[in-house]
Amino acid sequence: MLHTFVVYVDNKPGVLSRVVSLFRRRGFNIDSLTVGRTEKDDVSRMTIVTDADHDQALRIVANIYKLVNVLLVDDVTGQPALLRDLALIKVNANSETRYQVLELATVFKARVLDIAVESITVELTGGEEKVDRFLELLNPFGLLEVVRTGIVAMRRGAKSPILTTKAALDRPVEDGTVSYSV
Repeated sequence: MLHTFVVYVDNKPGVLSRVVSLFRRRGFNIDSLTVGRTEKDDVSRMTIVTDADHDQALRIVANIYKLVNVLLVDDVTGQPALLRDLALIKVNANSETRYQVLELATVFKARVLDIAVESITVELTGGEEKVDRFLELLNPFGLLEVVRTGIVAMRRGAKSPILTTKAALDRPVEDGTVSYSV
């Protein structure tokens, strides 16, 4: 079963490497990994998707917490959450096929970013399955280039329940004298 973990970490060099190395050492393949800053400049948020059963997922969470600079780990699998993937897709589209490609883009609510003589570049945001279906329908036209961000996830609601009970994200990160790992 695919598990989606949201991991809050200090925005410092080497943190991503330590988290990825943990997955490698434990023999887990990362299906999707996205990292970016949060509303706090000193905190980054990782969204990691991996194939694991329930017991393995619990061990992954426990092991991530042992890493330096990890503030919070949330397994959003099975929780009310929004999961999105962003894709930029460049597809062959000459004068004969351009209308068909534009029509598919409209149906999938993709944004047209660029139209050239022989190609169209679109941006699509949605669930992984939606992006996969769109790519499948565009494939006969000839995909020239595809780039995907990977999954980003956020719990539904006003504020993530796990964040309201944790003070880890409100602490100053600079002092480095206290370990918040368990």
